[in-house]
Amino acid sequence: MKSTKLTKRDQVTEAFKKYLPEAFVPIVVDLFLQSSVRFKIVNGRKTKLGDFRAGINGEKHQITVNGDMNPYSFLITTLHEFAHLNTFNSYQNRVAPHGEEWKNAYRQLLLPVIESGNLPKDIERVLMNSLINTKASSCSDIHLSRVLQTYDKPKEGVEILERLPKNSTFALNGRHFVKGPLRRKRYICEEVKSKRSFLVSALAQVYPIEIKKQDER
Repeated sequence: MKSTKLTKRDQVTEAFKKYLPEAFVPIVVDLFLQSSVRFKIVNGRKTKLGDFRAGINGEKHQITVNGDMNPYSFLITTLHEFAHLNTFNSYQNRVAPHGEEWKNAYRQLLLPVIESGNLPKDIERVLMNSLINTKASSCSDIHLSRVLQTYDKPKEGVEILERLPKNSTFALNGRHFVKGPLRRKRYICEEVKSKRSFLVSALAQVYPIEIKKQDER
């Protein structure tokens, strides 16, 4: 019995199935197969969800996307990076990274996803707003980030900073902070040890803690 050899499309489809909502796998597969780009799924990074790097000296362009996101976050981040690729192919380095040219490219990729009818209604609504007022990324659009975050798998002991009461103490990146007032999209939080103030995203995933006070003598 002869074994059936998978085509390149089959191989790419199988790879993306692990990370994307099933209904949108063909869209991303088509984007990849139509583009001359290396696509790498990498471990989660704290500083970014995805990245586009233009190839130099004849090298292929490269897109990297964090593999620890929920499927809808993975989809939107992937479209974000393909928009960078399409913008570079049209304008090279002659335009701003998230200027009007990129925004137009991003909208063109978002539109068929929105019109497909396969998105959850809450994500569909917030992406419709993105078509009108496109932000630089899902992280820059707090409304989009908030909705996408509801599709993350629950993590034991983790809470969203904006859900904690004021003056709550929490741990983040191995340091302890006290939640203070909101400044636009971030909270002014005081680090317990240094007494220094830091701005922390309202949607940061933190670990609420209790600091036991020493008995007064």
